[in-house]
Amino acid sequence: MGTIAEEAKKCVEVLRRGGVILYPTDTVWGIGCDATNADAVKRVFEIKKRADSKAMLMLVDNADRICRYVANVPMVAWDIIELSTKPITIIYDGARNIAPNLMAEDGSIGIRVTSELFSKELCFRFQKAVVSTSANISGEPTPRYFAEISPEIIDAVDYVVNYKQLEKGTPKASSIIKLAANGAVTVIRE
Repeated sequence: MGTIAEEAKKCVEVLRRGGVILYPTDTVWGIGCDATNADAVKRVFEIKKRADSKAMLMLVDNADRICRYVANVPMVAWDIIELSTKPITIIYDGARNIAPNLMAEDGSIGIRVTSELFSKELCFRFQKAVVSTSANISGEPTPRYFAEISPEIIDAVDYVVNYKQLEKGTPKASSIIKLAANGAVTVIRE
């Protein structure tokens, strides 16, 4: 098992080359890549066998970084992030500075500020958002922990993080809300 810092450093090298990683997040294990690299995003869609019209979310290490990827962050977003007691993905209008094939057809993007040690260290070291989508073929059940991830997914990525692989918990998916530019909140998943 590598340390968090060693594993994050290896992942950053892979991400900078346009590679795809398999990594632990604040919810379930995720397939990830550089959120600004359209070719890498395309590979993630191919690995998941998923239509690229279905948007994926991205992780950042702190709330301040959201402004880099969203044109106008509604003021209420800061309170929601600060007060949330579990992982929360917020869908924002006006995505920018990301791969065009990562954003939804309406120009929105889902962003989650991660507090999990590894994914936070990864995003901090990479200094960019990292795509995060569940480590399964589209339509199949989401693996709850590493041992449930199919060999097909493991073989398709460029690097598998050697950390938390033996943990078996009951991770929960994040809450998802859509936040309109005027601050209106729509709950997608509690």
